[in-house]
Amino acid sequence: MKLVNGIYVKAMNKVEEFKQDESGSQTLEWIGIAAVIVIIVGVVSQAFSGGDFGETLVTKFNQLINDIGG
Repeated sequence: MKLVNGIYVKAMNKVEEFKQDESGSQTLEWIGIAAVIVIIVGVVSQAFSGGDFGETLVTKFNQLINDIGG
């Protein structure tokens, strides 16, 4: 029974170490930042490609600039 308890304690200690390890969360944050950058680049490239979405986006930006400028 002591052997089983010893194995259990060691296993639970390892689980606690993995729970407190934050290196994986930092990697996920960088992946999230990279995904946002890719999305922004895609939207901007689509805006200047002359498609319907791009034309609408450019029109809205022009309207916004004209409204601000008076």
